[in-house]
Amino acid sequence: MAQKIAVVTGASGGIGSAITARLISDGFHVIGLDINTQGLAKLAENYGDNLTAIEVDLTEQSDVIKAFEKITQDFGGVDALVNNAGNCYMSDFPEISQEEFLLQMDVNFSSAFYCSQEAVKSMLTRPGIKKIVSISSNGAYNFDVFDPPHYRASKAAMDTLTKDLARRYAKEGISVNSIAPAMTQSPLFNVLSKEILDKAISAMPRGSAMKPSEIAGWVGFLISPAGDVSSGNIIILNQGRDVR
Repeated sequence: MAQKIAVVTGASGGIGSAITARLISDGFHVIGLDINTQGLAKLAENYGDNLTAIEVDLTEQSDVIKAFEKITQDFGGVDALVNNAGNCYMSDFPEISQEEFLLQMDVNFSSAFYCSQEAVKSMLTRPGIKKIVSISSNGAYNFDVFDPPHYRASKAAMDTLTKDLARRYAKEGISVNSIAPAMTQSPLFNVLSKEILDKAISAMPRGSAMKPSEIAGWVGFLISPAGDVSSGNIIILNQGRDVR
C-alpha cells in the first residue's frame, strides 16, 4: 500500500513541528509548508526522507497553487491537510491599522482557504477517507480572554470554512474538522507581556498551558481511521475552563 501524504502548514513552528512529528510517527510522509527557511532546514535535518520541505508564502494564492502542483506531481495527491499556520497581532481595537487587519486575516484565514482549495482538488482522486484539520483558537468563542478582535475573527472564519467544506464534500469522503485550543506553549507567547501571559495561564484549571504534543495528539486522532466519522466539528480544548 502506498504511503499516505500529509501536508502541514506552518510546519516549523511550535505546534507545527509537534504535528509533523506525530504524523511521521503515524506513518505519513509529511510535506512541510512554511516561509521560515531556517525552520524548514531544521525539520529536514531531523526527519530526512520522511519529510519534504517547501518554502512558500501561504498568503499568496499563486505560491500555494505552485506548491500543490509540485506535491501532486511528485506524490500523486494529498490524503491529509493540517491548516496550522497562524499568528496573533496584538494591536487592540480600535487602534488596528488596515495593514495589520489584512495581514492577520491573510496569515490565519486566507492561507487555510487557499490550501484547502488546492488540497481538495488533489484529494478527490485519492482512495479512502481524506482529512482536513484546521488549528483554530478558543479565542473565537471565549471573550473573557485577551485575544484582539481581528485574531478572533480570523479563527471564526476558519471554523465557518470547516463547516462548509464538511457538508460540501461529505459524499466525496473528505472529513473536515477544527481544533480550537486555549493557552498552548508556542512562540506566540513571545508577543505577550508577562502580566497578560501569567493572567491567562492562571485562568487555566490546571494552572499551566497545554503542550504542543497534546494538540498534535488530537490532530493524529482525527487523521487516523478513528476520526473517519467526525466531520464538521469544532473541538474545543481548554481543560474544561469554560464549562458553565
